[in-house]
Amino acid sequence: MKYREFIVSISVATLIAVPVSEASAHRSKHGNHEPILTQPIANVENNYWFDYLSDIREAEHELTKDLRRATDEEDRRDAYEEYRNEIADANKDYRKEMRERGYRVGRVTVGN
Repeated sequence: MKYREFIVSISVATLIAVPVSEASAHRSKHGNHEPILTQPIANVENNYWFDYLSDIREAEHELTKDLRRATDEEDRRDAYEEYRNEIADANKDYRKEMRERGYRVGRVTVGN
């Protein structure tokens, strides 16, 4: 195994092994956000998927830090608003990259 492949393998294992953070546990209580993808689009694990996972973990980490520093309800609302924006941005960027590479981004709509 080459050195670069080894580093990527360790990074992927780290991302997958990290438990759901405190931020994730609180999010349903403080408003909804776009769903976080649990599988890559078209089951293709590429750099864009790993970047997406990294963006999600970073957003959760930032939310946790912001909540620890929050001194009032307004600070908490701001922290969750920033978190929702970061999740939406990560989803948009990942879907755009995959669409540009020809992978279909599925969406199911249920209605009358």
